[in-house]
Amino acid sequence: MAHFDKAFPFTNKWMDQRLGVNTLQKVLSTEYWIPKNINFLWAMGMVLAATFGLLVVSGIFLLMYYIPDTGKAFDAVNYTIMSQVGYGWLWRHIHGVGASVVFLIIYIHMFTGIYYGSYKKGRELIWLSGMLLFVSFSAEAFSGYMLPWGQMSYWAGMVITNLFSLGSLELNGIVEWIRGDYVPGQAFLGRFFMLHVLLMPLLIMALIVLHFGTLRLPHVNNQDGEEIDFEESAALWKAGRKKESKVIPFNPVFMSKDVFVLGIYFILFFYLVFYHFEFAMDPVNFDPADPLKTPAHIYPEWYFLWSYEILRPFSKDVGLIWFGFAQVIFMALPFLDRSPNVAPASRRRPFRCWFWILLVDMITLTIMGKLPPTDPTFAMIGKIAAITFIVLWLILPFITKIEKLVGGKK
Repeated sequence: MAHFDKAFPFTNKWMDQRLGVNTLQKVLSTEYWIPKNINFLWAMGMVLAATFGLLVVSGIFLLMYYIPDTGKAFDAVNYTIMSQVGYGWLWRHIHGVGASVVFLIIYIHMFTGIYYGSYKKGRELIWLSGMLLFVSFSAEAFSGYMLPWGQMSYWAGMVITNLFSLGSLELNGIVEWIRGDYVPGQAFLGRFFMLHVLLMPLLIMALIVLHFGTLRLPHVNNQDGEEIDFEESAALWKAGRKKESKVIPFNPVFMSKDVFVLGIYFILFFYLVFYHFEFAMDPVNFDPADPLKTPAHIYPEWYFLWSYEILRPFSKDVGLIWFGFAQVIFMALPFLDRSPNVAPASRRRPFRCWFWILLVDMITLTIMGKLPPTDPTFAMIGKIAAITFIVLWLILPFITKIEKLVGGKK
């Protein structure tokens, strides 16, 4: 080995002397300790990172043939890529399905954190960096939705950018500044193209690094909310007393579990890509953008529907206030939850009821948001669900302040 190092100095030892590769590997991998008592839901972060990687790779291939021009973008996506480029359809399906599935993973990851209290007791920055990632992914998805320049792309862009006029304040100058014109056009498409392919991906990558960094200290939470002495447990593992240790190393032990979950996930993912990709592609968007023909019902993608439905039932100004409330309130969760208990929701009453009501309510908002607001019954259900969402967050500080743990370990 010594002769090899002399012949080829650019080895692990050479790199370690200059960059501390072995130290970095220990800190981030072999001696990054994970609690034993966690389930497969803790693999969602790795699934999310892998899906983002797929989106980047597929996006690069699509970028080779996409033309950010209002007169050519629609044909570039729906004709050139889909029928003239070898396997262009596959890359578009991967990108479209990935854009939808990534939000499903984000919501699972987010509600797992809420259920197990992974935002509490020193882990606030983990939660806040995760929510910044959610906002960044939302901006990335919205900017990407504009690029096919279909009917729903155009009119969804029109409606969403109109929100920046702030209702009765009628700050139309801000809207025109964002669009680069009075209505969405070439400047609008060019700006959102830049956001989608450059600015937002760079921001997401930086936030992923920040999110993983915040996970290093303090350590990952566990499904029992148990406080673990990581140094003592790590010492037991290194001494060969693995059964007595309450932790496992990230690599290779926990990583192998992540890889298993990723294998199952990719089977389901590519099943959708090949057989049910249509769920990620709005049929209205297969018509070219027409500024003179308004769709009968304008709506965003499914992952934005819950917040869109909070906007719809109220007057313009009131709806905007509650819409803004819905966008930021999740970030305030670590500070609204006044309970000192770090435990799963199943042991926290009445927080358990609050959690499940919130989850069902957001599913209801999502379903109602897709329906046209013409049926009075559905409109009333949507309004009740929107009010319920608001009330749930307003009462959270009070119900968590009086809660008591039920059963299980302390």
